[in-house]
Amino acid sequence: MKIAIITETFLPSTDGIVTRLCASIRWLLNEGHEVLVIAPDLGTTAFEGAEVKGVPPRSFFFYRDKKFAFPHRKVRRYLQDFEPDVVHVVNPVFLGVAGIYYARRGNWPLVASYHTHLPKYADHYHVSFLKPLFWWYFRLLHNRADVNLCTSQSVHSELEDQRFQNVKVWKRGVDTDRFHPGHYNEGMREWLTGGEQSKTLLLFVGRLAAEKEIEKIREVLDQSSDVCLAIVGDGPHRSVLEKYFQGTNTVFTGLLHGEELASAYASSDIFVFPSTTETLGLVLLEAMASGLPVVAAESGPTKEQVEDGVTGMLYNPEDRKDFVDKVLALNHSSFRDGVSEQARKASSGLGWSGQSRQLLDFYRKVLRGRKQGWVYAVQEEVDD
Repeated sequence: MKIAIITETFLPSTDGIVTRLCASIRWLLNEGHEVLVIAPDLGTTAFEGAEVKGVPPRSFFFYRDKKFAFPHRKVRRYLQDFEPDVVHVVNPVFLGVAGIYYARRGNWPLVASYHTHLPKYADHYHVSFLKPLFWWYFRLLHNRADVNLCTSQSVHSELEDQRFQNVKVWKRGVDTDRFHPGHYNEGMREWLTGGEQSKTLLLFVGRLAAEKEIEKIREVLDQSSDVCLAIVGDGPHRSVLEKYFQGTNTVFTGLLHGEELASAYASSDIFVFPSTTETLGLVLLEAMASGLPVVAAESGPTKEQVEDGVTGMLYNPEDRKDFVDKVLALNHSSFRDGVSEQARKASSGLGWSGQSRQLLDFYRKVLRGRKQGWVYAVQEEVDD
């Protein structure tokens, strides 16, 4: 099968979307399929045998540390030259608009996937009044696809409530070989703890942005001198966070990749995840696979991954004291060790092959439907 993937973000950028895409593309190539990636041109021209075609990127005024590609005629040429069997538009916002438009004009079977809860971000950027517009826009795009994929059952329900059509859950996965307790490294722990290795090491991994609510973690540091914090990642909020955590035992590492990232997980004690805007939270699975108990804000997606009191702790995001209490409860090593073992067991069967095989099944069903003369109905947007 020839598969064209059009994505708003790809290598060398790193986030949960890129991680999932790379794992899926690698699996598809190993199964003998041909993959073309169309993405913002950030210098990557190939990935493990898949050609990567670039579209000129630009900085967006409110997010200057990340470059986006806007709709471009190059997408049409790339698709026409490749002649795909199916087109998959990943997280359509800007470039994905061209992917949807040209896929429909070319009558190619179209899959779209929803990964980022941008309407929920509106609250954190003080533009809540725009949420209805955001939902209208994303519904307009996604309802032009034959099938829409999302990454959790709770998001599936929310999208259906927002009148998204033909929504299916694309199940989760994690690299259980890379993320493993065996990657513990004494030198890494010394770095992340600022040389105070006997302290309980809290770890956050992710994009440093306002909607991640990372500031909440400082309250734990203020409550207990027995804990320290490592923040792995980068983003537009980094300078704000560095000032906010000044005077605490906090280490900012910047971006870590590969073995370094795996070692950071395995060398820590507790993974903290205050965000309530995730559609999945791949870092939760990476932490659990590394044997880390998780303390996460209770939300639909986190409840699907973390069993409260067994593989981690879920706290009430409206109760700041509850977050501190849950983290400090895991500061007792005997309890923490039991939760750590359960977290590792819960993630041990979640490799990438299952979700990649499921993705291929979605492609085949859409392609088979087109060949049999049916397509999913596309509901035109109407005024409420």
